[in-house]
Amino acid sequence: MNNNHGNIDKARPRRGLLKTLAVSSAIAGALVLGSAQAMAAQTWKIQSVWDAGTVGYDLFSEWCDGMEKKSAGELVFKCFPAKAVAADNNALFDSVRNGVLQGMNPFTLYWSGKIPASVFLSSYPAGPDQPHQWDTMFYSLGMLEKTREIYEKFGLFYVGPIQHDANIIHSKVPVKSLDDLKGLKMRVPGGMVAEVFQQFGVSTVSLPGSDIFPALEKGTIDAADYVGPAVNYELGFSQVTDYILFGPPGVMSIYQPVDLMDLTVNLRAWNQLSPELKQLVEDEVRIYSQKHYLTIQKRNIEAMEKFKADGDTVTRLSQDDLERFREAAIPIWFKWANKDEDARAIFDMQLEYMMNDTVGYIDEEDIKGMQ
Repeated sequence: MNNNHGNIDKARPRRGLLKTLAVSSAIAGALVLGSAQAMAAQTWKIQSVWDAGTVGYDLFSEWCDGMEKKSAGELVFKCFPAKAVAADNNALFDSVRNGVLQGMNPFTLYWSGKIPASVFLSSYPAGPDQPHQWDTMFYSLGMLEKTREIYEKFGLFYVGPIQHDANIIHSKVPVKSLDDLKGLKMRVPGGMVAEVFQQFGVSTVSLPGSDIFPALEKGTIDAADYVGPAVNYELGFSQVTDYILFGPPGVMSIYQPVDLMDLTVNLRAWNQLSPELKQLVEDEVRIYSQKHYLTIQKRNIEAMEKFKADGDTVTRLSQDDLERFREAAIPIWFKWANKDEDARAIFDMQLEYMMNDTVGYIDEEDIKGMQ
């Protein structure tokens, strides 16, 4: 009996220890669960400049919806179409800076008035005109790191470029050379693009995208630049114009051939992510860039068949026209590069690249006397 009592007495501390371990395990499990829930609570509100119902927004929304699964529930992207939270581009920029939104998906060129260097973060007249050239500059030649340094001054983090498409011109009259542009009243985006076209006698007009169709329909303008064939067909341009102007074979546009978008986020929100999550977001932007670009290109091919079926005719500028256009553009490149030191730093990278023999767009004679 005494021995049994002794065994019972010895068992009691063991049972107490087991209870303690069980409680500790439960607490640890609760802490782990709470930590996971806290990580899952990181939700970013991201507004795109694409309107709801467009192919651009559908693609971006689908990508955002997939982030929660890819991050194992640690990061959620809540996507909004144009004007849903911020009413215009200025409000969008400020909303991300102030943390009302954690991110945005704009056309990078929109910020040329706020960040002069951004005019060189998307294609410009007669500059680098192939998508791979822009990926090379960003990801291999240091332009991404310099861009992030510039954006951080504004409380923003530039995650990466998103390849979109070229911008093209629709006109009521045939344009077969730069000389045919003289006297035309044409909608263009303004800035550097407008300044170069004005060198060839074009009367440039700035209009929002929603106003282009009625202006062409009424004859207020003779021609209009906008995005690529897929979107422009959806906007009804084949109903109000008869001609589409491309660059030389292989170049859809000589003035804005690689119209880049990007993902830019609030710097504080970015710094709250773990290194692993940061890497995931960066990798996913590069993957999405390719998907977005290739999907748009497929839609462009389909849209061109529709334009032709509607009676539209494609005209192309020559290689000589491209050289003339570049000659007119070069002084304007330097004018914009001299707006501030950041713009100069980005342009210097691109100038060196364009002068490299692997590209060969310009040489020392082309820029003689320019600084």
